[in-house]
Amino acid sequence: MSVTVLPTPKRRETTPAAESIAETMRRLRAEAQAHAREHSEIFATAVVELEAIAQDIAGGGEAYLGGVRETARRLVAELGNARMQLESLLGRTQP
Repeated sequence: MSVTVLPTPKRRETTPAAESIAETMRRLRAEAQAHAREHSEIFATAVVELEAIAQDIAGGGEAYLGGVRETARRLVAELGNARMQLESLLGRTQP
């Protein structure tokens, strides 16, 4: 019976590579969160602008079709609630 010596795998330094991947993941996560925050603020601003337009149409009198005014009137309430919820979620108030 003969003994065969198998090659021993070389030890790799896993700590620096793992830290590098972890740092990359943290950076990418932070970038994604920053973009999401910016996009959310753009959305909140659009809701405020749309609410103002809906208020104008709802109070526009006979210049607008009745169905359009009614739709705008209903949207004013919904958009107001959405605006308040977004302000709360984003932790700030819109100007």
